[in-house]
Parts: sequence; C-alpha cells; structure tokens
Amino acid sequence: MKSRDSMVRLKSFQVTEKRRQLQQLQMMMAEFERMSKELEHQITLEEKKSGITDRNHFAYPTFAKAARQRADNLQVSIRELKVQEENAELALEEAEAEFAKASALEERDGGMRARA
Repeated sequence: MKSRDSMVRLKSFQVTEKRRQLQQLQMMMAEFERMSKELEHQITLEEKKSGITDRNHFAYPTFAKAARQRADNLQVSIRELKVQEENAELALEEAEAEFAKASALEERDGGMRARA
C-alpha cells in the first residue's frame, strides 16, 4: 500500500505547511503590534514636546500626524491579518483531520498486512 504511505506523507506535509503559515501570520501580527506601540510612544513624546495634543490644531506636529497615520494603517493591517489567521486556523484543523484519517487508514492496512 505505497499509495497510502505517500498519502500519509502528503497529509503530514500539508499539516506542517499550514502550521508554518499560521506561525508566520502570528509573527507578522506581533511585529505590527510592536511597531504600532513604538509609533504611539513617539507620538506621545512629540505631543509632549510641542504641548499640543489636539490633532485638529493648526500647529499639531507634522511628525505626529504622519506617525498617527502609520499607526492607524498598521492597526488596519493587523485586523486583516486576524481574519487571515482565523482562516489559517480552520485550514490547519481540516488538514490535521485529514492527516489523522489517512494515518488511521495506514495503521489499519498495516495491521491487516501483518496478519496476512
């Protein structure tokens, strides 16, 4: 039953790949969160330095405006990655179920060959 053995290996590879993709998404989200927090810190420092915290004030620091926009863009990206993460988790669960099914068939077939 070489075809079953290759099927188990294929399913194992798919599970490994789905885990890698999920981990990559999580690492990207963590990095974006870190960058966003750093930008927020820089914005706070710039606002303290200028003494202006009202974003609509004519003299609000340009750097703070730009940093705020970048931080907002990162938050949008994080939300989009969360959706991708949920989809990746579902795909991983499906791949793990298929792997478990293929492994069970391989074990069953292996047991039958041993008895024969």
